[in-house]
Amino acid sequence: MGADGMAYKVNYNMKERLLTNWNFMRWIRLLIGIYIGIEAIRTQEMISGFFAVFFLFQAFTNTGCCGANSCTVPLPKNKRED
Repeated sequence: MGADGMAYKVNYNMKERLLTNWNFMRWIRLLIGIYIGIEAIRTQEMISGFFAVFFLFQAFTNTGCCGANSCTVPLPKNKRED
């Protein structure tokens, strides 16, 4: 695979990540980031701006403080009785 193919794959993966799997927590992070961002601009507070960027980054990349789905409880394995 050439460089063009690899770039297409990376761009496609990023596009897929940004446009799919929007769940409740992802929307909450987006709304919190927008709200804090507006308040940071209104009050000219740089620390609030960093928090806004942090929440917006989490919303757009679908990550959380623990990473993508790393805090989930593993599903029990099906045990067949033979």
